[in-house]
Amino acid sequence: MTHPLFAKHQSTLEQALQTAQQRGYWSAYPEMPSPRAYGETAAADGEAAFKAHLGKTFSLDQPGVGQVGQEASPYGIALDIQYPGFTPETLLAAANQARKAWSHASPDTWAGVSLEILARLNAHSFEIAHSVMHTTGQAFMMAFQAGGPHAQDRGLEAVAYAWNELRRIPATAYWEKPQGKNPPLAMEKRYTIVPRGIALVLGCCTFPTWNGYPGLFASLATGNAVIVKPHPGAILPLAITVKIAREVLTEAGFDPNVVMLAATNPNDGDIVQKLALHPEVRLIDFTGSTANGDWLERNAHQAHVFTEKAGVNQIVIDSTDDLKGMARNIAFSLALYASQMCTAPQNIYVPRSGVRTPEGTVSFDEVSQAIATSLQKLCSDPVKAVEILGAIQNEGIAARIDEARALGKPVLLDSQTLVHPAYPDARVRTPLLLQLDANNDEAIFTREWFGPIAFVIATDGTQQSMPLAGRIAAAHGALTLAAYTTDAQVADAAHEASVQGNVALSLNLTGGVFVNQSAAFSDFHGTGGNPAANASLTDAAFVANRFRVVQSRHHVPARSTADTPTA
Repeated sequence: MTHPLFAKHQSTLEQALQTAQQRGYWSAYPEMPSPRAYGETAAADGEAAFKAHLGKTFSLDQPGVGQVGQEASPYGIALDIQYPGFTPETLLAAANQARKAWSHASPDTWAGVSLEILARLNAHSFEIAHSVMHTTGQAFMMAFQAGGPHAQDRGLEAVAYAWNELRRIPATAYWEKPQGKNPPLAMEKRYTIVPRGIALVLGCCTFPTWNGYPGLFASLATGNAVIVKPHPGAILPLAITVKIAREVLTEAGFDPNVVMLAATNPNDGDIVQKLALHPEVRLIDFTGSTANGDWLERNAHQAHVFTEKAGVNQIVIDSTDDLKGMARNIAFSLALYASQMCTAPQNIYVPRSGVRTPEGTVSFDEVSQAIATSLQKLCSDPVKAVEILGAIQNEGIAARIDEARALGKPVLLDSQTLVHPAYPDARVRTPLLLQLDANNDEAIFTREWFGPIAFVIATDGTQQSMPLAGRIAAAHGALTLAAYTTDAQVADAAHEASVQGNVALSLNLTGGVFVNQSAAFSDFHGTGGNPAANASLTDAAFVANRFRVVQSRHHVPARSTADTPTA
């Protein structure tokens, strides 16, 4: 029988799958925080729900030992939230017990429960938005969209891909092999979906839900139990997620320990390694630093590890028919969330001989200044700028800005400290823009400078810029590549560079689409083909290794006697 939750959400699932196949635009969850979409009191109710967590112990009825929690808001307000602590042994034992019944449920049940969790998360979007804002530093609108509906869309996308892979496998099959003059061989075969076991989701501090939901829901929708281990600096968004998931599981008749929270204090490396290397952990989804991701790939051999790590994102400027539009678009990409995005551009390659435009060739200095001026205008009014920049998530990023400035390279635009009109203690910094040279400074620009730091790099021409971009993506990793050109042959070269570097390409963005944006159901986030990530969000490979198929077979009477000899 079809599970009631599957029937409830089947049309949403089918639309998600159809859109993913066509790669068009569709969103299941409204991205604008409008009363018409979420209700007249949703905004106030969500903010009140967030504030109710402050200074309290987060209630989760799961096995635990003690309390943890040292989150600090980048906006300077006190959070003081405590979460249940744990020991790996206790958490894993509970998850192992819970997954027994869950793993024997049907794919439709896994999908239906997952979809109900997503629907309820959507209803809590305002609460989640405030929790994302005050743990990551995102401005409210980004926190609402990226932390809420866009993250939910990514989770839905994973469920759709999982269900699609599972439905390819029939429960039973009849097999008949002709034997010439002899009776045919006939067998009935049964195929059982066997989830891998326990999945571990290791969250990041900048996009805890957007990056966390794909792995969480891909594992849940393929019948696995999931332990969610947030970054110590951004626990609350995933704690709310886990709480809602546990409520839905309980109502659906399952042990809520199918989904559990593993909250920690900072400097949690030992306990994370103990969890990650445990034989019962068979799946790991990680977003974070290259060092930690590489360690998991090298050492967690008992698990299938999906990683998104660091990379060097690049822009190649060859020519443009809209210099101002190009400069504004690049400036917004650099300012958005103060470049604390894995997709934000860092290296901007400009020919030292200048850039062709309809008005003639524009010099390197003029192109650099156009970008710097657009960025300066964007950040000139603190009231408006903070709604784009947000706040700096951690002190390490602020220190990195100072380190980059100390390189002694020409400063095209210095980073400024802004005072947030609503949160005077917020860490707000504008981007730092430096000038480098491709022939002398490769050791600098092949390193990822995560945060509001970017380089305009003089090259000997597009013939140097384009292969350089492809080589750096392949060797050092990248999630995005952008190029500006009015030449069809250069556009082809940009495509070849993107293929060489296994990195997504955006051409001639001058309007309302930016290189650091990624749309669910249409854009593949990461390729898995360069060091920035070993997986893509979301494709069939992201879900297919989260389960196995075990078959049994036995002889049955043949249905066909066409080849059986007659007397």
